[in-house]
Amino acid sequence: MSIVEMKKNTNTLNLREKDPFLAREQQRYDQPLPSREWIISVLEDSGVPVKIPDLAGKLSITEAEYEFFERRIKAMARDGQVLINRRGAVCVADKLELVKCRIEAHKDGFGFAVPLIPTGQGDFVLYERQMRGLMHGDIVTVRPAGVDRRGRREGQVLDIIERANTDVVGRFYVERGVAIMEPEDKRLTQPILLEPDSVAELQPKTGQVIMAVIESYPENHHPAVAKLTEVLGDYADSGMEIEIAVRKHHLPYLFSDACLKSAEKIPDKVRAADRKGREDLRELPLVTIDGETARDFDDAVYAEKIGRNFRLVVAIADVSHYVRPGDAIDHDAYERATSVYFPRRVIPMLPENLSNGICSLNPEVERLCMVCDMEITYAGNVKDYRFYPAVMKSHARLTYNQVWEWLEQSGNHPFKKELGALYQLFGVLQKKRRIRGAMEFETVETQMIFDDNGKIERIVPVVRNDAHKLIEECMLAANVCAADFLLKNKHGALYRNHLGPTPEKLSTLREQLGRLGLSLGGGDKPTPKDYAELAAKIKDREDQELLQTMLLRSMQQAMYEAHNEGHFGLAYEHYAHFTSPIRRYPDLMVHRAIKAVLLQQKYQPQSWAQAGAHTSFAERRADDASRDVENWLKTYYMQDKIGEVFGGKVTGMTNFGLFVTLDDIHIEGLVHISDLGEDYFNYLPEIMAIEGERSGVRFSMGERVTVKVARADLDTSKIDLVLVSGGTVGKKGRKASRKSSVAEAETIKSTSKKAKAKAQTASQSSKETGKSASQPAGKGGRNKQTTASTVQQQSLQMVDGKITLVKKKSAENGSRKAAKSRGKRK
Repeated sequence: MSIVEMKKNTNTLNLREKDPFLAREQQRYDQPLPSREWIISVLEDSGVPVKIPDLAGKLSITEAEYEFFERRIKAMARDGQVLINRRGAVCVADKLELVKCRIEAHKDGFGFAVPLIPTGQGDFVLYERQMRGLMHGDIVTVRPAGVDRRGRREGQVLDIIERANTDVVGRFYVERGVAIMEPEDKRLTQPILLEPDSVAELQPKTGQVIMAVIESYPENHHPAVAKLTEVLGDYADSGMEIEIAVRKHHLPYLFSDACLKSAEKIPDKVRAADRKGREDLRELPLVTIDGETARDFDDAVYAEKIGRNFRLVVAIADVSHYVRPGDAIDHDAYERATSVYFPRRVIPMLPENLSNGICSLNPEVERLCMVCDMEITYAGNVKDYRFYPAVMKSHARLTYNQVWEWLEQSGNHPFKKELGALYQLFGVLQKKRRIRGAMEFETVETQMIFDDNGKIERIVPVVRNDAHKLIEECMLAANVCAADFLLKNKHGALYRNHLGPTPEKLSTLREQLGRLGLSLGGGDKPTPKDYAELAAKIKDREDQELLQTMLLRSMQQAMYEAHNEGHFGLAYEHYAHFTSPIRRYPDLMVHRAIKAVLLQQKYQPQSWAQAGAHTSFAERRADDASRDVENWLKTYYMQDKIGEVFGGKVTGMTNFGLFVTLDDIHIEGLVHISDLGEDYFNYLPEIMAIEGERSGVRFSMGERVTVKVARADLDTSKIDLVLVSGGTVGKKGRKASRKSSVAEAETIKSTSKKAKAKAQTASQSSKETGKSASQPAGKGGRNKQTTASTVQQQSLQMVDGKITLVKKKSAENGSRKAAKSRGKRK
C-alpha cells in the first residue's frame, strides 16, 4: 500500500480512533501517534507479521506522519517490544517468546545474556561461537533454546538492538606494523584495529591511553575497526584512573547543552510563588548531619519527645519541584540514574547549581522540601505519619564526628535538646531493629588521604559511630513510610526489593556452614532473624569476615522493581528509597508519585519496570567504576613498597592462593598457592583451608601471616605477595611428625646394634694382632661415638613453614673442636 493510499484510508471510525490510550498521547504530543500499546494490540489481532507501510495503512497514518511513525516502530524494536525481521515485517516480541537482554562477556570468550527485566528464570549462557560479533554490554533479543548439560538456560541471539560500545578507551600498541588498541575493559576480549589515517594524525606513543570510535563491529573472524579520536595521556598521569573508569564503564559525565541551558534558568533562591501550598517549617530547628567532606545535603532531621512517644521529622530536598518529567534535566538525570563517587571527584546526577545549590539543604537559607512527619511509639513502632511539601531553613550543618562528640560528652551545645531526643529515639529504633531481626554486619571501610600532588598519603579506616547509625535509622523510618503510603494508595512506584536465598544458594550455604560446625535456623525458609542470630554467634570468630560474605552472597541482589517484594536484609515487608533524590533517580520518582497522590493525580512514567531495570543497572555500573578506581589507586600506592614486609590476616582463599589483607593500610593482595612453601598445597573448600600434602601445614581463614610485597601491577590492579611466615601444622603434619619420630627411634636402635657389632669385631681383631682393646680405637672408635652422638641429637623442627630433620652438634664434638682450635693458636 502506498503512502497516498494510506492518506485516503480515513474511515469515520478507524482503528486509530479506537486507541484506548489516545487521551494520554494527546496530553503528551500536539500531533499524537497511535500508542505503543495499541500498535502491539493491532499486530496481535493481525495474527501474522506486518510490514511497516501496511501497518501504517491500518492505523490511518498520513504521509506527513509516516516518518515519525516509522521512528516509533524502530524505537519499539530497540526497547524489545517488537522485532523487525529480515523481510522488514514487524513481529510482536511476546509472540516469538523473545527476551530483551544485555550481554555480559567473560574474558575467557564465553558470555551471558541477562534479561533486562528479571523473569526469575535465570540468564542465558552464550558459548564462544555465539559471542562472535557480540560485545560486552550490547542489547540483544534472545529466543530461549532449552538447557545445557549443566542445567543452564541456552538461547539464540536473533538481533542486536543496540550497540553498547561506540567509544572505547584503551592502550595504543603497534604489532607487526599494525596499529591496534587493547581495550581497558578486559571483557572486550579482542584487540581493535585502528585506522592508519587517524593514527598518523594524532601520533600516539606506545602504551598511551587513547579513545577511539568503532566504525565496524566484529563479525565472524573479522576484528572490529575503530577511528582514533583522542590521546588522553600516559597511563600513570594523575587522575588518569578516573578518566579511564568513566569511559570504560560508559558513565555519562558531560551534561547535554539542553540540560545546562535548562539548569541556568532555575533560580538560586526560593521565590514567593514557590512557597504557595507548602507548610512553613522555617522556625523548626532542623539540622543536617553528614560527613566532613559532603557538599550536597539531601536530608535534615528534627525530633522531640511527646509524652512517652516521639515526633520525628525527616525533611528531604524537593528536587521534583525543579526537575519535571520529560524536561532536559530529567532526561540527563534518568540516563545517569545515580551520582558516582570517586576519591577526589564526583560525577553528579544533577547539574551543580541544583545538587550543591538550590536543591541542597544548605544552612541558614530557605529551601523547598518534602517532609515525612512521623509519630513513633516508645516501642519503636510508627503510630502515624504524614507526607507534605514544605519550606524550611536548616539551622546548622553538623558532622557525624561533631554530633557524636557532643553526645558522648553530654556537655552544653546549641542543639542539646533536639539531639538528646534524637539519640533517645535512636535507642528505641535500634532495639526495635534487633527485635525485628534485621541484619547488621560491621565491615571496615577505608578512606584515602591525598597530598597536594594528588598522591595517596595514607589509607585510614572510617569509624562508624552512633551518629552515623542515628541518621541511618531516621532515613529507614522515612523510607518505610514512603513505601507504605504508595502501597495504601495503590499508586505505581519503584520499590527497593531484597530477596532472601534461593533454594540452590541456601543448600550451598548450609553445606558450607555444616563443614565449619555452624547451622542456620529456619529450615527451607529462613527468616532475617535466623540470619541475624547466626551473625551474632560468629561476631568474635577469626573467620568472621568470610562468614559474613557467605551469608550476604546467599541472598539475592537488591533491585529497584515496580512491585513490592520486601527487604530481607532489613527485615521490612515493604521498602522504597525516598531520602536521596539529589543523587538517586528512584528517589526522585518516589517523590513524584507521593506528590501525585497528595494532589489526587497520577504520575505515570513510560514504564516503571524499565525504569527499575535501568536504575538497577546504573547502580551496579557506578559501583564497578568506583571499585576500579579504588583498586588502581591502592595498587599505585603499593608500587614503592615492593620488598617491604607486612603483617596481615587471611581474608579469602581460592584454588590458586590466599588473599591477605595487610595491617594498617587495609589493602588486599594475593599469595599464590605455589609460593606457600616447598610442598604441594591443595584448597579444601569443605573446611575453608589450604593444606600441604606432605607437611600438613594449613592456612585457615582469619589466620595471621607475615608477607612481603612482590609485585604491584597497574595494568591488572593486582598486588602479589610472598609468604614470609605463617601457617599451622594440621593433623596430617602431626601424624607425619609421629611417624618420623618412630622412624628416628628405629634408626637409632638399628645404628646402635650395628655400632656394637663393629666394636666386637674390632676387639677380636685387636686381640689377634696383639693390640690392647682398651687402647684408643683410632678413626674407627671416633666414628662409633660420633655416629651415635649425632643420631641422638637429631630432631624434627618447623623451618620456614616446613617440617625438617635438623642435626644438632653434640657438646663432645664442640669441646673437641675448641681444643683443636686452641692447639692451633698456640
